[in-house]
Amino acid sequence: MTPAGSYDYVIAGAGSAGCLLANRLSADPATTVLLLEAGGQDDWFWIDVPVGYLYTIANPRTDWCYKTEPDAHLAGRSIHYARGRVLGGCSSINAMIYMRGQREDYDHWAALGNEDWSWDEVLPYFRKLEENLHIEDPRVRWEIVDAWQKAAAECGIAPIKSFNGGDNTGCAPFQMTQRRGRRWSATNAYLRPVLHRKNLTVLTGACVTKLRFENRTAVGFEFLREGNALFAKARRECVLSLGSVGSPQILQLSGIGSSSLLKKFDIQQIQELPGVGENLHDHLQIRMQYKVKNVRTLNQMANSLWGKAAMGLEYFLKHTGPLTMPPSQLGAFAKSDPSQPTPNIEWHVQPLSLDKFGDPLHPFPAITPSVCNLRPTSRGWVRIKSPDAAAYPEIKLNYLSTPEDRKVAVDGMRFTRRIMASNALAKYEPEEFRPGVSITSDEDLEKAAGELGTTIFHPVGTCKMGSDPMAVVDDRLRVLGVDQLRVIDASVMPRITSGNTNAPTYLIAEKGARMILESSH
Repeated sequence: MTPAGSYDYVIAGAGSAGCLLANRLSADPATTVLLLEAGGQDDWFWIDVPVGYLYTIANPRTDWCYKTEPDAHLAGRSIHYARGRVLGGCSSINAMIYMRGQREDYDHWAALGNEDWSWDEVLPYFRKLEENLHIEDPRVRWEIVDAWQKAAAECGIAPIKSFNGGDNTGCAPFQMTQRRGRRWSATNAYLRPVLHRKNLTVLTGACVTKLRFENRTAVGFEFLREGNALFAKARRECVLSLGSVGSPQILQLSGIGSSSLLKKFDIQQIQELPGVGENLHDHLQIRMQYKVKNVRTLNQMANSLWGKAAMGLEYFLKHTGPLTMPPSQLGAFAKSDPSQPTPNIEWHVQPLSLDKFGDPLHPFPAITPSVCNLRPTSRGWVRIKSPDAAAYPEIKLNYLSTPEDRKVAVDGMRFTRRIMASNALAKYEPEEFRPGVSITSDEDLEKAAGELGTTIFHPVGTCKMGSDPMAVVDDRLRVLGVDQLRVIDASVMPRITSGNTNAPTYLIAEKGARMILESSH
C-alpha cells in the first residue's frame, strides 16, 4: 500500500455533498483537503446541456448503472438505479429540480431528537447555499403543460408562483439549477471556483475500497487509482460522501455494520451498527401516459429531423427551448386524501412519453403526468455481496410492500384521472394508454402501479441520523461508536423529504461543513 499523503480532511465522493464540503473545508489556507472521486472529469458535452440526461443516465461513462433486486410488488421487476459516476455526482446527471422540501419534513427530523434540524433552523443554510447555486425558471413553455396546470386548478390544486416556501401545496413550473440554460452542477457551483487553492487536492479515478482504523479512530482511506493501491491519511477527520449506496457499502467493507453480515464475508468488525445499509427508501413514480391531439409535444419534435435541427439551433443561439428542459417541467403537490396532514403526493408533468429513459420517444403526441408518494413507508436495504469493493452491493427497495403505500398509489392514480378528465384538457382529447381505461378496481390499479412504477432516483436513509438502535450517525453526522468519521450525504436522512432530494443533500453538506469547522476550533 503506497502512501498518498497526509491531509487534515479526506473526503470520499465528489458529488453534490463532496464538492460543497471541499469548498468550505479548504477555505482556510492552513487546512489541507483531499477529495477522492471514482469517476472522471465532468467535461463531456451532454453533461452541460440540460436535456443531456437522456444520454448520461444509463451510460457507464457517467452513471454507475446499478440495478435493484427484483421487487414482488413491481411485477417482479429489477430496475435501473442511476448514480452519478463523474465529478459533480448525481448533480451532473439529475433532473436539476431545486426543491427544499416542506416544513414538516425537517420538523419531523427534529422531533426524532435531532437537534438543530427543524425547518426554522435549516432555512438559513438553504439561503447560504443558494448564494452559490444558480436557480432559474424554465426557458421553454408548452401549451399542453400550461393546460394541465389549469386542469389541476379545476381539481383544487391552485397555481402558485413557486415551491420552496415550506408548504408546497399547489402547482407551479419547477425551478432548476441552471445558469443561462446550462446545467449548474455541484462542480460548477462549488468545486471549479476553488480548484486553484493550493491546499485542495482533487483526484479522479480514485476508487475508495475501505476506511483504515487505529483502534476505533478513522485515520484515512485506502483506494485504487491507475492500478495502484494507495492510502491517504486524515489527521482530523474522514468524511464519507458517497451517497445512499456507496457510503453504507464502504462502512460495511470497513467493519462497521451488522455483525451477521460482516461475519458472512470474514470482515473484522470495528463497530456493531445494524442500521448501516438499512432504512433505504425512495420516491416511486407512477408514470401514467396519455395520447393527446391538436397540440405539439416533444414527441413530434424529437422524431423529426427538422424538429431536432430547430431545437439545436434555438439552444445554441439563445440557450432557450426544449434542450434546456429537465425531465419534468411542471410540478404539483396535493393530499392523496383529506386525512393527510400535509401534501403527500407530487406530480412531475412531462410533454412527452417513452417506455423508459434511454428508449426513443413515442411517435404520437403525448403527455406523462407521473405521480409519486412523497412519504413512503416501504423500506429496503443496501448490503454488500462480496468483500471486494468493486462488486456492486445488493440494492433492495421493497417498493409498494406496505398497504399504506399501495393505497397512496391507487389514490394518486385516481386523482390523476380526475385532472385529465377536466374541462381545461378536453380540447386535446386525452386518451389514457397506460395503464388504460379498462383498469378500474383497486386491485387492478395496485397491479398497474407495480407495472408502471419506477424510481425518480431519490435514495436516502441508509446511514440515518438519530439516537435509536438503527441510527448510524448522530445529529452532528458523526458515525456512532467511532472517532474522526462522519457521513455527510443523503444517506443520513431519517425520512425522505417531500420533494426532489438534491437541494436537501446540499443542505446536509452545508450544515455538515459548519459542524466540522466548529469542532476543529
